[in-house]
Amino acid sequence: MFTRFLVLLAALWLLPLPASALNRVKVERQFQDWLQQEIWPDAKSAGVTRKTFKAAFSGVTLNWDLPDLVPPGTAPQVPRQQRQAEFGVPAKYFNRGGLDGAATMGRKMLQRHASTLARVEAKTGVPGRIAIAIWGRESAHGRAKIPHNVFRVLGTKAFMSTRADYFGDELIAALQIAQAGHVKAATMKSSWAGALGQPQFMPSNFLKYAVDGNGDDRADIWGSEADTLMSIGHFLAEHGWQKGRDWGFEVVVPAAVSCSLEGPDQGRSIADWEALGITRVSGRPFPAAERGGQGFLMMPAGRYGPAFIVTPNFYVLKDYNKSDLYALFVGHVGDRIQYGVGDFTAPWQGLDKLYRSDVAAMQRGLEALGHDVGGADGLVGFKTRRSIGRWQESNGKEALCFPDSSIKSLTSK
Repeated sequence: MFTRFLVLLAALWLLPLPASALNRVKVERQFQDWLQQEIWPDAKSAGVTRKTFKAAFSGVTLNWDLPDLVPPGTAPQVPRQQRQAEFGVPAKYFNRGGLDGAATMGRKMLQRHASTLARVEAKTGVPGRIAIAIWGRESAHGRAKIPHNVFRVLGTKAFMSTRADYFGDELIAALQIAQAGHVKAATMKSSWAGALGQPQFMPSNFLKYAVDGNGDDRADIWGSEADTLMSIGHFLAEHGWQKGRDWGFEVVVPAAVSCSLEGPDQGRSIADWEALGITRVSGRPFPAAERGGQGFLMMPAGRYGPAFIVTPNFYVLKDYNKSDLYALFVGHVGDRIQYGVGDFTAPWQGLDKLYRSDVAAMQRGLEALGHDVGGADGLVGFKTRRSIGRWQESNGKEALCFPDSSIKSLTSK
């Protein structure tokens, strides 16, 4: 019986592979050639030895499960569904379990690492609650499993993704990290996007911003909590965190104030926003120290959710992760951790289910009408939100500033 099984297995092995499988075999060969012909010369120029290079790519093949891949001979396409939570529907990102868990564990971490956080704030100006909130979001305070081989992830994305040049630079940076001995190449794990360690730094950010936080003259974002927290603070400080300023305030935006005024390029003093009729949801005035500073209207769900006046520090948080929802989550969880605040006053309303490809088609329709949506990528950023509001206003509609089924008419023109 076993002999018959082996004969059958051999016969199956000799059968021709399906066209898709044959194409993958071909692409895998191209990938290996590309590593040697394109990546190795760049790595060598960056100080990486052949030994380190071979250790990094030993057994590495393409990861076909990663998002936004563009195999050779195919055209880039906007994915139908959104796989990254930070750019999806706001209500899902601010779910009850996630908020409560982040705040509860964050309070414990705030107490446990009080002395380290005091040093972080003294050196960088970044409040401990913010560093803790980022650490929790990125790696559950070091408890999250980070499963991917960074060289497989970055190699795949540098070879065939919509941002190949960016990931190529990150791949070289990862090789430099291994070359410097910060962590062994064979055990360098990352997220699906190539982010490393407890603060989830991209490799280039590790090289620029990872610092020693415990006095041992090493920057260990994998095993050291103190190094992780100090590195987060250092990153934010280097990106312009303004000491003494908050990240933002939930507000009430009267109907007379258009949601199309949103965006970091439409700032004015917080006192001027007050003069337009915008008030804090608490009914209290804005802090006196904030009123003269610049503020920006931010409405991540348009008129379908809470609104905020944010400070420049909010956009520093966005330098850590480009998503509005991420920055808002970090700021809000930090407030829950330290001040015990509750939910936002305004609810996240139910929104029509639109796929990312639907939004991209709508964005192309707006672009055809002369609107700057920030690119037809299917992601609902501030430029897309306010462009929707401007289009709605120009057509005599109520400005809601968020995609819904009614704007699908744009794609049919």
